[in-house]
Amino acid sequence: MSRGKKYLSKLENLNSKELLPPYKAVNWVKENHFANFDESVDISINLGIDPRKADQIVRGNIVLPNGTGKTPKVLVFAQGEKVEEAKNAGADFVGGEEFVEKINKGWLDFDACITTPDMMKHVGKLGKILGPRKLMPNPKSGTVTFELEKAVKDIKKGKLEYRTDKNGVMHCIIGRVSFSLKKLLENYLTLMEAIIKSKPPAAKGKYIKSIFISTTMGPSLKIDPNKVVDIGEVA
Repeated sequence: MSRGKKYLSKLENLNSKELLPPYKAVNWVKENHFANFDESVDISINLGIDPRKADQIVRGNIVLPNGTGKTPKVLVFAQGEKVEEAKNAGADFVGGEEFVEKINKGWLDFDACITTPDMMKHVGKLGKILGPRKLMPNPKSGTVTFELEKAVKDIKKGKLEYRTDKNGVMHCIIGRVSFSLKKLLENYLTLMEAIIKSKPPAAKGKYIKSIFISTTMGPSLKIDPNKVVDIGEVA
């Protein structure tokens, strides 16, 4: 894969094998981004689990204290009085079977999907479409619920669902390069604390094997998983 001149120039003064404390790593990607748009800051975490075993899958959801930098479009499946509740909470699209039909025809102009339990009989038919795109509502992620106001507002504020892939790696966004260093570190710490708390009892050996950070277009750096950041020292 060929790389652009700007990407390669950033590699010249970068030791890709060096383990950096989170403060230095986050600061480096923030200071050295080069794309002409507000790039995301992405984290990839390799966990010491066996993803083939159901009791070692790591998943959960959190609300990042400073959001992700993107206001997601939310689709809610609801009926009756729950329609107004979802609209008042800020949902972008609210409805029932008409949205099932739209999605079956190829419409996917939303970033998150919530449904009330009584609508799952209709939403369940969309599993093959929404599942691979990680848009399928799930009780464990809080997206199959009658508490629509809370669910919608949490997603709008920056709720993040995390889950290991088939290789035991987790990919998450912690914000944008336009965020202050402090905000990025706060989001990073919130994410890491949640992942550590989600360690499966069945997982053996070293749990967090490696952490990489990068921007959308930039090179990745290794974060030392044993370092702790005191965000109080960050202006």
